This record gives sequence, C-alpha cells and structure tokens, in this order.
Amino acid sequence: MDNKKILEWFENNIYLIIIGILVVIVSIYQPMLSVIGIILLAYLIFHSIKNTHKQEKAFKKHVEGLADEFESATKHAIFNMPFPLVMLDENRGVSWYNTPFLKMISGDDILNKKLIELIPGINLDGIFKENDLKPLDVKYEDRIYKVYPNIVDTKKTNSINNMIVMLYFVDNTNFVSLEDQYNRERLVLALAYVDNYDDVKNSTPEVNRPLVMAEIDKNINSYFSKDNGVVRKYENDKYLIIMENQGFKNIESKKFDILDQLRELNLGNTIPITLSMGVGAGGNTPFDSYEKARAAIDIGLGRGGDQAVVQVGSQLSFYGGKTKAIEKRNKVKSRVIGYALRQLIDQADKVFVMGHKNPDMDSFGAGIGILRCVKDRDKEGYLVLSGENPSIKNVYEKMEKEQPELLERIITPEVALELINNDCLMVVVDNHKPSFTEAPELLDNTNKVVVIDHHRRGVEFIKDPVLTYLEPYASSTCELVTEVLSYMSDKINLTKFESEALMAGITVDTKNFSFQTGVRTFEAASTLKRAGADTTVVRQLFRDDYNTFIYKAEVIKSSRIIFDKIAIGRLETQMDDSLLIAAQAANELLNINGVEASFVMTYVNNKLHISGRSLGNISVQLILEKLGGGGHLTSAGTQLDMNMDEGEAVLTETIDKFLREGEEE
Repeated sequence: MDNKKILEWFENNIYLIIIGILVVIVSIYQPMLSVIGIILLAYLIFHSIKNTHKQEKAFKKHVEGLADEFESATKHAIFNMPFPLVMLDENRGVSWYNTPFLKMISGDDILNKKLIELIPGINLDGIFKENDLKPLDVKYEDRIYKVYPNIVDTKKTNSINNMIVMLYFVDNTNFVSLEDQYNRERLVLALAYVDNYDDVKNSTPEVNRPLVMAEIDKNINSYFSKDNGVVRKYENDKYLIIMENQGFKNIESKKFDILDQLRELNLGNTIPITLSMGVGAGGNTPFDSYEKARAAIDIGLGRGGDQAVVQVGSQLSFYGGKTKAIEKRNKVKSRVIGYALRQLIDQADKVFVMGHKNPDMDSFGAGIGILRCVKDRDKEGYLVLSGENPSIKNVYEKMEKEQPELLERIITPEVALELINNDCLMVVVDNHKPSFTEAPELLDNTNKVVVIDHHRRGVEFIKDPVLTYLEPYASSTCELVTEVLSYMSDKINLTKFESEALMAGITVDTKNFSFQTGVRTFEAASTLKRAGADTTVVRQLFRDDYNTFIYKAEVIKSSRIIFDKIAIGRLETQMDDSLLIAAQAANELLNINGVEASFVMTYVNNKLHISGRSLGNISVQLILEKLGGGGHLTSAGTQLDMNMDEGEAVLTETIDKFLREGEEE
C-alpha cells in the first residue's frame, strides 16, 4: 500500500483511531471497562469493512451499468450517424457501412468491395502505409466531401483483421462553393503606367498625337473591360484598374499580352509604347491590395519597365521584361539626385560607401567616385572593402602607386562596424540586395541609406532607403555616379586616377562600349576624358596574366552549344580569380558565330557560380533570376548550392523552359 492510500485510509477512519486510543487509555486505569471498549471497537471495524465492501460493489455495478449504457448509446450513435460512415479492413475492402453511406453510393451490393472501386480517385495510401490521419478531400459525383480517417488497432481482440479503418464523410460542397465564389470575386487592384508617355508624345507628329493618345486609352480600357474590370485614368500616363480575381486570373493566363498590344501599336509614333503594371492580389483589405500594387509597380519600373509584376501575399511573379530598357535622355533626375545626395552628405557625421561582394571595376570605380563627392563636401568618407580580388587587382595596384592617400579611406567591415552610427550615411553602389553587400550588418547600424545602381530591381531590396537612384537603362553605376558628380559642385575635381577608375567601370560593363551603351554613356565618358582619363591606360587595366589567359582558352575550348544558340562552359578548377575568368570567358563565347547567349560555371567559396552574358535577344537576367540570381538583360549571375553536373542540368532545364515560353508568346 503506497503512502497516498495509507493517508486516505487514515482520513476515512479517523474515528476508529481515536476510539482505539481511548480504549488504550481506559485499559490503563480500568482494565475491566477496556474489554467492553475492545468488543465495541472490533464491531465498528467489522462494520466499516463490510460497509466499504458494499459501497465498492455498488460503485462497480453502477460503473458497469454506465458502460452498458455508453455502449448502447455508442451503437445507437454510430448506426444513426447523420453523415456517411464506412469501415475498411486491412485489404481496403468495405467491412461495414451505415445507411447514409449506402444512400451516397450508387449501388446496393457494396460489402467486401474495394473502396477505390466505389469511389474512383480516393487515395488511401497515406492512411494504410504511413498511418497518416490527415483529412482527405474527395469528390464523388457532384458532391465534395471532407473525409476524416480513424485507425482502430484490433490485434489484442479476437478480430480476424489486424486493423480497421473508419472513414467519416462530411459533405463539404457548400463550403467549397462559397470558398470558390469568394476567391473568384475577391478584389484585385492594379496600377498601369505608360513608361515613355512624354517620349512617345514628343516623337509623334502633332497631327497624329490625339489619335495615338486616344488609342492608348482605348486599348487599356477595352482590354480590362472584357474581364469586367473598371479602369480609371488619374493622370495622363497612369491608370487605376479594379477587377475581380476571376478576371485577373484570365488576364494572367494570357501573360498580360496588353504589353505586346501597346508595343505593336503604330499610328505615326516613332517610339514603341511600353506599359508597366503592378498588381496587388490576395489583400485582406482594398488598401492592402493597393499597397501591394504600388510596391509591385515600383519593382517593375526599377527593373526597366515594359513588364507586369504581380504580388500575391509575399510572392512576386514577373511577366514581360524581355526588352532592353529605353534610355532616358532627360538628366533632370540625375540633377535632383545630385542635389539630394549633396544635402545628405552635408548632414552626415561620416559617410560610408559599400559595393557588392567580390567587387568588380564598376563597383570599385563607383565607390571611388562617391568618395570624391564626400571629399568635395569636406566630410569624412570611407570605402568598405573586405580585400583585394583579381577583378580589381590592376586598378587597386594603380591606386597604391598614383593616389596612395586613398588607402587610408579604405577600411574593412570590422572597422566600419566600430565607426558607424545613426548619424552616418551609407551609400550602396552597384547593388541593391542587402545579402549581396560587402557587410549586410552595416545596414542595420544606420537609418540613412542611399542606393545607386543600374541593375534591374529584384525581389530583395534594401529596406527603406532615404534616396534611391536605380536606372536599368544606364550602362553602369560609374555612368550614374559621373552624372551625379557633375551636379554636386560647379567644377568636377576628379583626379586622373579617379577619372580612370570610373572610366574602367563603364568600359567593363559595356564590354568596351559595345553593349548597353547610349548617348549618356558617351557623355559620361567625355566628362571623364576631360577630367584626365587616358583610354590607353584604362585599356591596360584589363590585361590578364598568362595563367588567366590559358584557363580562359580552356573554358572556351571545352564549351558546348545547346539549342543551336546558347554556349555553356565550365571552369572546374577553383582559384582566386575563378569569377573573373568565368565572366571573361562568357564574354568571349559571344564572339562565336550563331551564339546569342553564354553561361560559364565555376566554383567560388565552395559554391557554384554561373556567369551569364547575352547579345540582347535572350535575357540572361530572366533565366538566372529563376535560379535566385539577377542582373541585366545582357549580363547576369547567380550562385547555387550544388555540384557542376547538377547545376548544368538545372541551368539547361531553365533555359529550355525560358525558350519554350518565348515561343508560346
């Protein structure tokens, strides 16, 4: 008997203990009377035991009665259950069913039949093989049921079967219909901007302008009204569209071909009309959907326009965006950015400049240019750099010789973390993704961040920058920085080295002024030339050593052509300048007749890196974006956690899918 039972016995028989104690006391003083006390105590103990036994017997009988009643109620409940119930044996055959299940099934003789024969399409593998008790969604005839499984283990009974599966069918048709109706009628908001409205208007003969502008309105209104959408024009080039989710899904299935319709419109306009759209779907409120649409249109414009961006929850989908961003001849924005950046620098305690990991000439040159801006404003500026790499080795060595005082302005992320605070300004160049920066943790240590970049905007973006200069039309970030420099002060104070570093950034990203080059690219180059940049010296910054040249030749030699127009090369040896060799080899592969795009794979920090290059007809950005990367129409990259064979298989599959989608369009 454990302590708990002993304590319970004492509590229930305390009066017997007291009587026993009294009998002992009486026996000391009056032995004769103690005999009577002992007889009385013995009787009381006997009566207590008898009464306890009687109560236990009565309680047991009561419990047995309850069990019988419960069993009877259970049987009654099962047999009279208002929804279909079926019991299956271990062979998935019907061993018992109730009346509602018989009414549900078409047929009378269903006993011992396989349930799959009665209800085609029901999948019981999860229940029988994995003991998965998750509800099943089953459609039978014109009804939809939520099927709840339950497994009864009968090994300890005399049952023939080792297992019985009970399935409860709950008619879910009305709920599913209501859910479908809700999803069909759910509000979707979209914003549509004509990207180049002013350029189209100004380039169209005056007599044709009203016709072109009216045709834009007509096409947009008629396109969305077909799917019961409401279009309201609130500025000359901006439209608000309200539609139901059903209509939106239909438009999405056509991949927003309104973009192609407007681009092909030709009524005297010499410039193709391009449209950008941001769609907010799945919002809990109209305002939530509008905010999603605004965020989506900002991303679309940041990626160069001429595309639709759909945001459902936190997921983004992109349609279009396969054309090159149209160059903007107006420099008003660069002037505004220049003035705003000057004010931010003046208000900052210190200024930090940071590019992307493994910086190239464009990232490094843009950083040097921003340091010049900071110095001209008499502020303390630093360039955050983890260390020298093969891509910037030549220009870094040139800096050490020609302008060694800049070495004091270059610091590691660790030193920057000690110096930075909320009064400091961080300028991120040639990148807008936090995870790709030299030191992402620095972004959390100041609330003033400026982004200057020429890449198409991706899903990941630096949170709440105070100033953003994102122009995908630009050849390079060095081009943007050069323009901003011209508006920072009355006179550009670039040194010869600084101007050549900026020129090198433009040269590398334009492949020696042959790709992504516009009028403003040459204007920026002429500005740098006037500041003392020597193109011959800049050219020498791209010379390779003998080993680099040999490895690059081996990549080209071992490359293969797929789909008759795409080259894939492999650099399987991991070295310090693997990334540089891969990028240069990808550029060289474009010189092969018939090759429109090239991809070179190599290992960088034990990860598979893919460098993509294109002549412009194939968007390497859209291809590598599907693999988690990004970049430009003609230049992009990504990193994968897999080996080279797996990476090539995934890349080939992605290219195939991209090309097939292009053919379907």
